[in-house]
Amino acid sequence: MDVFEISKKILHEGPICDHCLGRQFAKLSTGLSNKERGQALKLALVLEGDRAYKSEKDNYLLKQLSCCSVFARKALGTKGEDEKCWVCLDQFKKLDVWADKAAKALEGLEYSTFLVGTKISGLLSENEEILWAEAGTLYAEQLKTELNREVGKRIAEKVQKDVDLKNPDITITLNLAKSDLELQIRSVYIISRYCKMVRGIPQTRWPCRKCKGKGCEICNFTGKQYHESVDEFIKGPVIEAFQAADTAFHGSGREDIDALMLGGGRPFIVEAKSPKKRSVNLEELMKSINNKADGKIYVRELSFVGKNMIEILKSLKADKTYKLKVTFKEPVSEKELKACLESLSGTEINQQTPRRVVHRRADIVRKRYVNSIKLDELTEEGYAYIIVNCEGGLYVKELISGDDGRTNPSLSGLLGIFTLVGDLDVINVDV
Repeated sequence: MDVFEISKKILHEGPICDHCLGRQFAKLSTGLSNKERGQALKLALVLEGDRAYKSEKDNYLLKQLSCCSVFARKALGTKGEDEKCWVCLDQFKKLDVWADKAAKALEGLEYSTFLVGTKISGLLSENEEILWAEAGTLYAEQLKTELNREVGKRIAEKVQKDVDLKNPDITITLNLAKSDLELQIRSVYIISRYCKMVRGIPQTRWPCRKCKGKGCEICNFTGKQYHESVDEFIKGPVIEAFQAADTAFHGSGREDIDALMLGGGRPFIVEAKSPKKRSVNLEELMKSINNKADGKIYVRELSFVGKNMIEILKSLKADKTYKLKVTFKEPVSEKELKACLESLSGTEINQQTPRRVVHRRADIVRKRYVNSIKLDELTEEGYAYIIVNCEGGLYVKELISGDDGRTNPSLSGLLGIFTLVGDLDVINVDV
């Protein structure tokens, strides 16, 4: 079926705007807008209808084309009253209204690029499906595709920003059913490293075990199990700097709450959600975080990254180096201790999920590797400082204690006496 035949079938369905008629042939020709396509088709049908009327040689053709000519004339505004398009319900008369709404909503936000999306109503979707079924055109594009493009062009002109189809700073969604729009502001991501200089501070926000964050007498109605966290020291300054709605903390592993994080620090990414500002002096932000933390933690080497870095950071199998303060139930000699540590060095460990975390992790046996373990100091008081470099994911406390045989081999098992980690410091994360 040729273009004219399809156009006649479409016009017989009822009044249709230039955009909706031209959109049925959007994949034909280039350099034309759908509106221009629709206008051209209607004009051609009017001319052909008049030609057939004047020639009067083919009554059937005359009847068909004259009928289409009437619809086309009405649509062109050359005869009859202006009728509402039955397909889009005159959505294309509202393009400037949408653009004005979007420009107003974008005021006060810092951004370089945007993208328009559209949620169409069930009625509009049904109208389009009826048209496609009746006309049978293979060259059409969707209503929302044209609306996105046409509104986007008008917004770009008003706000003097660029459209980005892949990774826009802001996505503007037109909700046709509600006659309203929504803004989705892309998060800003910053990678850094933190060191934790005091014990008793968790990495992330920890809701109260009793009330699950709602607030109760146990947590003094704060909703928190612990008053402070690495996450929250960073959160406030980031929200203030970016004028963000909230933050999310993405760490490369985590250390125990009673552990220090020393050395080069642990890598993390902080996500500033729905930021009103995007360009921030990261050196000043670093100072602000460190000042707020008052020596309890400090961060360094802040830089902007993309969202994809979160997955990369989480998937890194980083080796870690720990310094452990180890106590023994009975006295041990330096020679005996060194011999046991030597037998653990370069060894694969079979480690069943420790009892202390089995409530939140699958109870399975994992294989982890100890790269090296050595004695740093055996004190006169009878405790030892031990340096362990091991594969990420190894529970080093249980490597020492044995966890009642759930970790094997272990220092406690090799010595044959109860052995326990007092203090634990992470002194390096090899990322």
